[in-house]
Amino acid sequence: MREITSHVVNPANDKLKIHALDEPGSGGANHLYLISGFNSGSNPSDPFIEQFGTAANHSTILFQNGPIGEGGTGVNGLTHEALIAILIDRLEAFQNGKYKCPENAEALLHLKYARGSLHGRTLTRMARGVEGTHKV
Repeated sequence: MREITSHVVNPANDKLKIHALDEPGSGGANHLYLISGFNSGSNPSDPFIEQFGTAANHSTILFQNGPIGEGGTGVNGLTHEALIAILIDRLEAFQNGKYKCPENAEALLHLKYARGSLHGRTLTRMARGVEGTHKV
């Protein structure tokens, strides 16, 4: 288990603990992350109390592990693009409301650039016929 601390900057983030739980895969990256240090009971969007009778005190992120294509695992986790899409959606909503600020605009610009870079990588791999495989 490896702790990640690069998010710590304020009294909310210093309470959130992030751990990479699994061993790095063939590409050198982890696939399972645990975020703890919160209690969802005071969150108006919390579905856990109604569904499970208790608030959540952790969340996990499980990334795609293995090739999706021929002989692969199929889709078995999130992609970077999916997480970036969520962050873009949230920041765009803030920018369309009372929390509009230059820092959100800059973060949006960089997230959209990251999304474009990842899409470009995928399109290049598709053109080479190696997307969805472990081939370089």
